[in-house]
Amino acid sequence: MAKARTSTLYLCSHCGAKSHKWVGQCSGCGSWNTLELVKATGSSTGLSSDSVAPVRLADVVTGNFERYQTGLSELDRVLGGGLVPGSVVLLGGEPGIGKSTLALQALGCLSSTLETLYVSAEESLEQLALRYQRLGLSSQELTALCDGQLEVLIAELDRKPYGVLVVDSIQTLRTQELESSPGSVGQVRECADRLVIEAKRRGLPIILIGHVTKEGALAGPKTLEHLVDTVLYFEGDTTSRFRLVRAWKNRFGSVNEVGVFAMEPEGLKAVKNPSAIFLSGTQIESAGTAIFVSQDGSRPMLVEVQALVDQSSLGNPRRLSVGYETHRLNMLLAILHRHAGISLLDQDVFVNVAGGLRVIETGADLAVAAAIISSFSNKPIDRRTVFFGELGLSGEVRPVPRGEERVAESTKLGFSRLVIPAANKLESRKVVEGMSVVALRSAIELNLVVQEREG
Repeated sequence: MAKARTSTLYLCSHCGAKSHKWVGQCSGCGSWNTLELVKATGSSTGLSSDSVAPVRLADVVTGNFERYQTGLSELDRVLGGGLVPGSVVLLGGEPGIGKSTLALQALGCLSSTLETLYVSAEESLEQLALRYQRLGLSSQELTALCDGQLEVLIAELDRKPYGVLVVDSIQTLRTQELESSPGSVGQVRECADRLVIEAKRRGLPIILIGHVTKEGALAGPKTLEHLVDTVLYFEGDTTSRFRLVRAWKNRFGSVNEVGVFAMEPEGLKAVKNPSAIFLSGTQIESAGTAIFVSQDGSRPMLVEVQALVDQSSLGNPRRLSVGYETHRLNMLLAILHRHAGISLLDQDVFVNVAGGLRVIETGADLAVAAAIISSFSNKPIDRRTVFFGELGLSGEVRPVPRGEERVAESTKLGFSRLVIPAANKLESRKVVEGMSVVALRSAIELNLVVQEREG
């Protein structure tokens, strides 16, 4: 066997690019003075004697995953039914959004049947105990460890067979093998890699809480998201009661699910009927408001889209949106100008999705466009009307998936008028019976519906 040789490795703290020597500027992202020494690595040309042989997939025996119910129905929904043994979940979100509260509540429920451990390097035992009391957790078996040393954590896992582990947070964990400080690219990647190996070896589900940058992305190297099995984002305005947990990656379930929570004095509570909370509740009609039924995974939700169009005093009119993509807003304004004859070149346009929601699907196009037309013409839209549909660049109204579920949710909440793509009306003809349905084929038809609304 060839003799092992050592080499020095540097990592960029911004993008994680590797270099075997220190340079002033990273070749990956172009940042200056971001390369950090990781460690001396060994390499060998010899092969391991316990190499794993390939296996035909047809011969692999599969079965249903055993899942641990967290006791929080909305979290279980996003996870795909619960925590899978041996899986690693990364939970990210802004400071104060409720990540630690959610994890502690889940452990409080799981500790009645499993040995649980909450590891924190950010808070003291007294702080964790105060949160434990405030949340009113009844479990007496929930244990905590306040230490950021990875070796101490692994020694504790060797000492006692835990069933679920929470690490708060992965950016504060450190290993003695690296000289860099906690939160650096090398520390985050090495600690996460070691924990993933321990999770698979022990069949231990692990929840890693992660910080986010000011741009809203998870802090640390991008490989962190590739290492774990599930990536969850905690969304919402910290000034609002409502929080959303959305899956961006899930090897054991759908990535389209979203969980809705309400922040109460005693902790996070699952919201059973999210459509009701995302509507303003007022029956007063006002120009610039439209109701849209979204489809997040298996759950349809009704949300309120608001628009304000006002004469601009600037040479460059403003285009601002909250909860809706600004680039798509600019595209809708171009479609309305070209194909519906609505010129907003001298108008400021503001769009807001009520309740702190963030709409990422194209099915909101009709509702956003209708709210803009309503505000511009100062004509309110009937509060019993629901919109969904996509607008194409040639002005056509395109169908969106799962139209029947959207229509059924609208009917259940008492809405009586639908403005939808013609193709969705054909596939949902059994569900739309008894409702007033306006089937659209072009943007010009949408303008006519808003301008000549039914009272």
